[in-house]
Amino acid sequence: MTIDMNSLSPHNVPLGTGPPTKEELIVHYPAKFTWRQMKTFVNSGDLGLLKRDKRLQERYDLWAVERVKEHGSITNYLINYRLRWGQPDTISLLKSILDDQEQAGTSISIKYSNTNGVSSARQQDVLTDSLPAKGLPSMPSTAPEYFTVDTPKEYIFIAQNDWPYSVPPEIEHSLIWSRVPIIHPSMIPPAVSARIHQDGLWGFTGVPADSPPPSPSTLPECLPALKEWGVTLDKMVKSEKGTEEEEEMVKGAGKYVHEFVKRRWIEKEWETAWFVNPPRLQSVPGLAHIHVFARHKSPEEIAQGEY
Repeated sequence: MTIDMNSLSPHNVPLGTGPPTKEELIVHYPAKFTWRQMKTFVNSGDLGLLKRDKRLQERYDLWAVERVKEHGSITNYLINYRLRWGQPDTISLLKSILDDQEQAGTSISIKYSNTNGVSSARQQDVLTDSLPAKGLPSMPSTAPEYFTVDTPKEYIFIAQNDWPYSVPPEIEHSLIWSRVPIIHPSMIPPAVSARIHQDGLWGFTGVPADSPPPSPSTLPECLPALKEWGVTLDKMVKSEKGTEEEEEMVKGAGKYVHEFVKRRWIEKEWETAWFVNPPRLQSVPGLAHIHVFARHKSPEEIAQGEY
């Protein structure tokens, strides 16, 4: 089943509280950015350009106050409730095409809806109240030193972002949470360490042959979309382009993330832009995670297989 966006309106999609449904995002928080603009921001060198709708951010802030009252912090909320290591996500109101493929072995669109007329915030409360508090699972001596393409599933949790950035409705915003470090000193040459800790890591997969990732030089034409956030070129935080050798070092630091994304979001079927925020932009310090913007390709693109 699919969402008929033409049939959605404020009259039949009430505005709730807590994590939004897909319908709410479409009707009440329409995307501020195009897919090309999102890719431009990722490739710009300043991941701080990626934004959540301001009104959705306000809704998140109110929701977060209640979670902090219950758990002491958002980190505790994630550890005690939201992150189910090694298990599929059964909580999110936002679903991925991959969820359905894994369950049914086929590719169909998802019907997004809230259940039983209960607000998403209340669903969170009911589920939270039924769970005992627990800490982050202890790491066994056999745990991997850092994240790789073969990291065992018990160290990973993949879910849709309950509070996605302002992406077009056809773009899925997924999070890959990891109990082991994603950015690790042993993977980062000293020559680019400061740069990675300021800028983070990013990459693209499944890129159509006729549509490579936008060049950072095209950023000025995207800036009007960021006007309400007051973003200007002089306010950007980014490193200067390095030597060819340094650029390869940075790329190498993200190679395991890149391969993991390629393995999960098969390039023939998906185009993605992934990134790992640097410490200055991490909303949940201490809990490593990867952002993935994923676009499921059209049947025509898949048939062509050019990427």
